[in-house]
Amino acid sequence: MEVIVFLPILFFSIILHEFAHGFVAFRMGDDTAYLSGRLTLNPISHVDIIGSIAVPALCWLTGMPLFGWAKPVPINPLRFASPRRDMGKVAFAGPAANLLLATLCVLAMKIFLLAQSFFSPRALEQIFVFLQYGMFINIFLAVFNLIPIPPLDGGRIVTALLPQRAAYGYDSFFGRYGMYVVLALILTGGVKYILLPPTMLLVGIFSKFLM
Repeated sequence: MEVIVFLPILFFSIILHEFAHGFVAFRMGDDTAYLSGRLTLNPISHVDIIGSIAVPALCWLTGMPLFGWAKPVPINPLRFASPRRDMGKVAFAGPAANLLLATLCVLAMKIFLLAQSFFSPRALEQIFVFLQYGMFINIFLAVFNLIPIPPLDGGRIVTALLPQRAAYGYDSFFGRYGMYVVLALILTGGVKYILLPPTMLLVGIFSKFLM
């Protein structure tokens, strides 16, 4: 039953994440995502076999927190006024979209709490389960994508912030081995020890708003 609730939230969240990348890139002068048909919320355009299907299935089977990713939106940094700096902004747009969605879930829970007299206890419980999953999944996705290892968004943000020479060396190394490092963390379960502490900290901060 949990999977039935989890999966639609997860798919929408990772699709919104990729859409945010494409939208910010488009606003900054790169129409590559738009011309590729990726500036859309249509899930078919964003599904990635590994990140959208295999990894969530593996997480569910192994009892790990359920997360994943969509097919990366194509970006051409050469279309930006300042390629390295602007690529950092585009990278940050994805996690920011997830944190915004988590915030909206918390605000919705607060509204339902204030209006709980208009709902049956059963209906209110189901709404809260859905919104709590939405909050947790989006915080988890934001934290996961902020791991400072390319090709994750955090790696692109670090590259944008480092001095040019250091950024080149950092990107060269992780551009070659970064995905293997990320997959190793996922397959060994090590990723949860990295992600759960900051995720639960943010969940606690968000939850305080409901008190």
